[in-house]
Amino acid sequence: MRFLFLLFVIVPIAEMWILIEVGQWLGALPTILLVMLTAVMGISLLRWQGLSTLARAQQRMQQGQMPAQEMLEGIALAVGGALLLTPGFMTDAFGFACLIPCSRRKLAALVVARFSHSGMSMYSDPLTRTGRYDSYTGDSHSQDSSAEPPNVIEGEYKKVDD
Repeated sequence: MRFLFLLFVIVPIAEMWILIEVGQWLGALPTILLVMLTAVMGISLLRWQGLSTLARAQQRMQQGQMPAQEMLEGIALAVGGALLLTPGFMTDAFGFACLIPCSRRKLAALVVARFSHSGMSMYSDPLTRTGRYDSYTGDSHSQDSSAEPPNVIEGEYKKVDD
């Protein structure tokens, strides 16, 4: 609830204050042009980084790997693009941080660390909250000893044409 208050009340007020201050310092027209310039630069950077991330995701899928990092980066790119289209300098700064590869990867790592420390992970059972089971390693990370890992059947198949 506090986050939503910050997002919808405090951030727009701060953005307006910064725009007024910059407008008094530079003038109205240069401030408007600067906001438009950041939006145009952001869209071109978003297009370039988005295509790069998409190419890496396709390459990982062709190698038979899950493109998890690329999926998180894609979300960060979408958020960054939306923030760059929002008029204001604070949102532009955070939007550019989402579009620049090194800071985008750090943001994605922070999100992964945040969810892994809070007990949320790809292996959590959202219904029972009893623990995790890693089907790749066979390790059980259960908080409740009565929780059993899911039944996993491994096998191979061969497609035969008639």
